[in-house]
Amino acid sequence: KNPPASDLLKKAAKIEKGSQTPGKATCGSITMAAIKEVAKIKMADLNCYDAAAACKILAGSARSMGLEVKA
Repeated sequence: KNPPASDLLKKAAKIEKGSQTPGKATCGSITMAAIKEVAKIKMADLNCYDAAAACKILAGSARSMGLEVKA
């Protein structure tokens, strides 16, 4: 079993913890390239068939943590 997606996203964004008020305050940013790398690791654990869907799921998780997703 792989580590939780939130831990991998925090490491990729180089932050210690997510935002206390997600949706209002951001705590950092992450690129789609970094999300694709996390998607490769989490692909077996996610409920999706292709990498694009995995990236979409992880981008939503990143936004929920207070990360800004950059293209």
